[in-house]
Amino acid sequence: MTDVGSAAPSAAGDYESLFPELWRKAYVVAYQVLGSQAQAEDAAQEAMAKAYSWWGRIRKSPHGWVAKTAYTQAIDIARRQVRHREVLGADDPERPSRDPRVEDRMDLTAAIERLPRRQREVIVLRYLADQSEADTASALGMRVTTVRKHAQRGLATLGGHLATQVREV
Repeated sequence: MTDVGSAAPSAAGDYESLFPELWRKAYVVAYQVLGSQAQAEDAAQEAMAKAYSWWGRIRKSPHGWVAKTAYTQAIDIARRQVRHREVLGADDPERPSRDPRVEDRMDLTAAIERLPRRQREVIVLRYLADQSEADTASALGMRVTTVRKHAQRGLATLGGHLATQVREV
């Protein structure tokens, strides 16, 4: 006879119980990149749909995976926005007005994208997804000291990229 209390919950049950928490994390990451509630919701929804389809592989450590996926979805949306602005001519009356906050986000996003992969992953999880060093280390399969090293180097590089852009303006 099997003890019902010790049975592992189903994959769908795990997903359903973690959905609100994972959705918030995906939304926060996407909003920090995009600055738009509607677009952040779209990116979070896409990340959660992907999480559902990959649940069997990611369910042991879904937080970091969802944060990285939401970031990637947000970057895709941001790139489409830039292309859309480029397609619309400067004299086009339907061209969206330039919001300096959006431009700042795009500059930061571009700087993050130029980081080496591990630094970028650590920066996204630690600072955009607001994960602890331990959670970031667990999600990325590395030691906490390695997370600290990548965070320190990534932030230093980001500071250099952004300082250069400020001087150019």
